[in-house]
Amino acid sequence: MSVKNQLKTAVLLALLTALLLWIGSLFGRAGFIFALIFVVIMNFASYWFSDRIVLWMYRAKEAKESDYPKLHKIVKEIAHLSGLPMPKVYVIPSEQSNAFACGRNLNHSAIAVTQGIMNLMTEEELKGVIAHEFSHIKNRDVLIATVAGTIAGVISYIGNMFMWSAIFGGDDDNRGGIFSLLFLAIITPIVASIIQLAISRSREYIADETGARIIKNSLGLASALEKLEADVKSHPMRFGSLSTAHLFIVNPFKPSGLAGLFQTHPPMQLRVQKLKAMKF
Repeated sequence: MSVKNQLKTAVLLALLTALLLWIGSLFGRAGFIFALIFVVIMNFASYWFSDRIVLWMYRAKEAKESDYPKLHKIVKEIAHLSGLPMPKVYVIPSEQSNAFACGRNLNHSAIAVTQGIMNLMTEEELKGVIAHEFSHIKNRDVLIATVAGTIAGVISYIGNMFMWSAIFGGDDDNRGGIFSLLFLAIITPIVASIIQLAISRSREYIADETGARIIKNSLGLASALEKLEADVKSHPMRFGSLSTAHLFIVNPFKPSGLAGLFQTHPPMQLRVQKLKAMKF
């Protein structure tokens, strides 16, 4: 992992630690101690198990080669072309067409594709998508993306807890506490969105270009992206979390409300234009 990504990971974990310790301190010494124990466990889990958490979140099952020979053939071919170890391959039970990569390093990585993408894409288009995901692994940004998704999910969950506590746990004699809970319910999702924006949208442009160069074909991925954008609108993801949207090659959710203000993916039109302008 590059020094830059090591620094990003450290900053994200430090931010989570500081935020949760601050929240815990609002509930006195006992709250601070509980928060301290929680962040130690969370930091450990984010590094070692964030990929498993995300795969579980999307109900991904490891794809056996006997069941998905075409998919394994493509992944093996691109692993050879990219000079990377063969990642584990997972399938997500969703009709939406999408894919993501996760893991903590080159030797511990995974690529997950939806059932829908295998039904929709031609072989050249699917190669483009898989090459894009290999690029995230090759560029060593899968750890930072996976950890960021896990952290953002935890913070969003905390915000939801504060919201329901404010609604059902307060009374007229404790208005100050209610307002504090409401403030935290508002601010925590914003912090989660800012964490997601720490993953620069430029990484998608880089992965598009790197993936196209790996297979020496940019038009397959350009065509795939156009199909993906249209398919996501007709087959929105019905499970998972907005906090992990940045992991996917295209946002699997329809942006709305606060999420619409913090886009983790660059405009699709620009991505397609850049790919079509590439020459081989």
